[in-house]
Amino acid sequence: MIKSLRFCALAALLIFPFSSFANFDFNTNCLNAYRSIFELKLGNAKAYISTEKKQHPNNSIIPLLENYVDYFTVLTSESKADFDRLKGNKSSRLDQISDDDKSSPYYLYAQAEINLQWALIRGRFGEYFNAAMEVKRANNLLQENAKKFPNFHLNLKGLGLINAVLGNLPDGALKTALSTFGIKGNLQNGLNMFEKLADNLPKSSYEPFYEEVVFYYAYVLTDVAHSPLAYSKTMKYTERIADTSLLKSYLQSYVCIKNAHSEEAISILSKRPEGGVYQPFPYLDYLEGVAHLNKLDLNAATYFNRFLQTNKGVNFIKDANIHLGWISLLKNDKSAYASYATKTINNGYTYMEKDKQAKNDATASTPAIDLLKARLLCDGGYFAKALQVLDDKKTSDFSSDRDKIEFNYRLGRIYDDLGKDDQALSAYQTTINLGKNQKHYFAANAALQIGKVYENRKNVAKAKEAFNLAIAMKNHEYESSIESQAKAGLRRLN
Repeated sequence: MIKSLRFCALAALLIFPFSSFANFDFNTNCLNAYRSIFELKLGNAKAYISTEKKQHPNNSIIPLLENYVDYFTVLTSESKADFDRLKGNKSSRLDQISDDDKSSPYYLYAQAEINLQWALIRGRFGEYFNAAMEVKRANNLLQENAKKFPNFHLNLKGLGLINAVLGNLPDGALKTALSTFGIKGNLQNGLNMFEKLADNLPKSSYEPFYEEVVFYYAYVLTDVAHSPLAYSKTMKYTERIADTSLLKSYLQSYVCIKNAHSEEAISILSKRPEGGVYQPFPYLDYLEGVAHLNKLDLNAATYFNRFLQTNKGVNFIKDANIHLGWISLLKNDKSAYASYATKTINNGYTYMEKDKQAKNDATASTPAIDLLKARLLCDGGYFAKALQVLDDKKTSDFSSDRDKIEFNYRLGRIYDDLGKDDQALSAYQTTINLGKNQKHYFAANAALQIGKVYENRKNVAKAKEAFNLAIAMKNHEYESSIESQAKAGLRRLN
């Protein structure tokens, strides 16, 4: 009899995953709120949540949805004030859920999600110890839930994210804090979990969670795994998301820019949905500025200035200012460049790698125009044009050591992207010879790229040698990111 009751409960969960338990009821109001959240229509989501509060005040899906709203409010605003104002909501939401139905698969899952969302946000504002504590709690809750409800597919979403991020986390304060708790991850396991969910959710009753899975999967592929498949997989899995979703525009344009598809990013951003129903998202103006400047379109200044005027957040201020400085330099206005370099140093924060590097660029000597053009064009995917800029140049044409090193590094990246491996390897090796004892990232990243070339050639010995060389170089820009990618390369080879 007991076995029969358990079977019936499990069958009900698989067929009706949203409404099996009265106090964790993913009913129509909640589903509409959830869908609105993932289209970045946060005002609509709040209205649906308010209706649900009046109709079913004890529904413990409500605090989870409210936390999603707070999460995306902070994510889109990048505002420390919003973060400080909203983070106090966490404990009361967890209290409400913890008093509810322990026999529901949403009982532990909802608590884990709230902890994980705040961990992701805290990491953006430097609260690494608290973030590590929340990751630990989320991991424990999801592991327990997976044992109790092994067929509850949503466990894989949080576990996939934790595995992926922890499996390839750069050295730093967050990794140190997490290591204190003995939490480890596995990048490939995390990627496998996301792949399984992205492929199977559309064919299951969990289909409404598809967009959230793709949101995290795209992030992991692009920013954690630095996968060469990030662009193709993100575009594939976002295709079925409605064009009314502003989040879709963000995901697609971001992965396009990160993977040298600036022309496509410009097209996507120009067609993004607009109107008062959508959450303000100044970062999209910043992205549009990056995409335009990568094709040397100096009208990019319009987008960077709009970002700086509307942005209430703490991130990408330095990076926007250095981009405006580069625009001035491309106009041959060195005085304006110097002014923007000063703004880059003095304004904004350095929570993000982009802002740290912007400050480094601003404190360095004024970049050579040809190297700047090649850098931007290469980042944008305009490889043939980038090569034209440098084709008639040689190392001795540049006066400073930094420019000599960067010239060879840029050539290496361009040849690499054009599929000219032998020329790329030669330029990368020259970069290492000239820059291995410098603080600039060029030599270390050149070693990383050599490792990837040899990995693709199935030359394991030379790939390992190059990855180890990248790890051995210390005290340079982007050190933690380059080292984590090199270690990931070694794990792939092993």
